[in-house]
Amino acid sequence: MREFGQHLMIDASFCNRTKLTDQSLVYDILNNLPKKLGMHKMTLPYAVKWLDPGATIPGISGFVMIAESHISIHTFPEKDYVFIDVFSCKGFDVEDAIKLLVSAFGAKKYTKKVINRGTDFPRSHPEHIYEKVEIAVAK
Repeated sequence: MREFGQHLMIDASFCNRTKLTDQSLVYDILNNLPKKLGMHKMTLPYAVKWLDPGATIPGISGFVMIAESHISIHTFPEKDYVFIDVFSCKGFDVEDAIKLLVSAFGAKKYTKKVINRGTDFPRSHPEHIYEKVEIAVAK
């Protein structure tokens, strides 16, 4: 049985602090990465600055919903760290995604984890679960 999709998780450290505090950079990554990976945005990206309790430098959290699932980024500038998730029900070049994302934040160290999601996800549905739906059109 094949999986539903891939979930790439990147923990990147020793990043460029300026890039970790750049809200426009996070937005641009979320805006452009789907196309580069052969995916399709359903929404515009959402990227916000936030100040973690006890922190003095705001981080950025961002998200974009894609037809294939989602991409999220969470930066921690005071720790020179970023967490990134790319989840897609469509296969994508994981190594290309890693190169693009690690480079975008100037990370000198990273760990990656790729999980095949939905290994028992049903690929077809029994006919009896579909009900005939009639739509009334007002005239």
